[in-house]
Amino acid sequence: MAKGKALAREFVWLQCSETGLLNYRTSINVKGGIDDKLKEGMKKYCPKLRKHTLHKIKRK
Repeated sequence: MAKGKALAREFVWLQCSETGLLNYRTSINVKGGIDDKLKEGMKKYCPKLRKHTLHKIKRK
């Protein structure tokens, strides 16, 4: 049962839209599609700029 649940989640990187750095790695639920909010991006802290910026999904 654990194997089926593991396949429903996928690890992705969050890339800063201003610097291009891959600052965060998170898992998302891909079963049933990805939320539109998540596709647009989310505000996260960028340590290089020392402020919150928009981060978008980047798959390796």
